[in-house]
Amino acid sequence: MRTLGLLGGMAWPSTADAYRVINEEIGRRRDGHSAPLIVWSFDFAQIHRLQAADDWTTAGILLADAARRLQDAGAEGLLLCTNTMHAVAEAIAAATSVPLLHIADATAAAIQADGVNRIGLLGTRFTMEHNFYRRRLEGHGLEVVVPDAQQRELVHRIIYDELVRGVVDDSSRREILRVIEDLAAAGAAGVIAGCTEIELLVGPDDVALPYYPTMRLHALAAVDWIMGGD
Repeated sequence: MRTLGLLGGMAWPSTADAYRVINEEIGRRRDGHSAPLIVWSFDFAQIHRLQAADDWTTAGILLADAARRLQDAGAEGLLLCTNTMHAVAEAIAAATSVPLLHIADATAAAIQADGVNRIGLLGTRFTMEHNFYRRRLEGHGLEVVVPDAQQRELVHRIIYDELVRGVVDDSSRREILRVIEDLAAAGAAGVIAGCTEIELLVGPDDVALPYYPTMRLHALAAVDWIMGGD
């Protein structure tokens, strides 16, 4: 099996879930085995300050440095355990010589396999409003729909004020489900949980549309890559 480096801590609850899913799936496919992983976990407060300041250059430098350290420690590939920080994926890729498994690629593959073309995107304000994520999805031939400005702010607040702190609130779940209903009314044939923390709040059984939990899809793609070294 190949050794994978995890860039995590952004925030820690979803990184812990990615670690769990990867190891559970390795164990399911190969009884008694677990994944060869190296984990770098950031202090999310540091990253959040850079996001809020719109300082993606410094954030890219920090993540690229951590990625190099993972590579130097023996990682043969990298997994960035967050959607939003794929805004600096190019900086990470430029700083390393091992593959970076992109979360939007894993998500797009699952969407295309279902024959869905018009997809709703939920995530942080950065993921929904900046073009780094939408452009990657559109490169796979998908049409992306996002909530209106008020709903984008609502989703962003729930993520940062609650979910990254491990707070899961039923009233917030209902709010997110109403946003999803509005995306469906706008023509979305499926919805992406484009922040890994959203999966802590809303699961596939909560949603009538096809639902794409990016953390889990990314983790399963990582397992394919890890076991592809055999």
